[in-house]
Amino acid sequence: MTNTIDQIFALIAQKHLFIETLETRNSDRLDFHDVAVWNVREALEAAFKAGVEVGASSTPKKQSGLRNS
Repeated sequence: MTNTIDQIFALIAQKHLFIETLETRNSDRLDFHDVAVWNVREALEAAFKAGVEVGASSTPKKQSGLRNS
């Protein structure tokens, strides 16, 4: 699951924050980025939606409230 989460984070960072990688590269020029607040908002929205999708796909559906007597 962690690998999937890391992949989702990486895709969001690339698409919304224009950050090539989330790996530490030990260089201020490569590890720190100026990002517009609207891009941060888009990235947070994308992360939230991805979490909802992952949660929905991993949670078993509840049975209807009817019981067999």
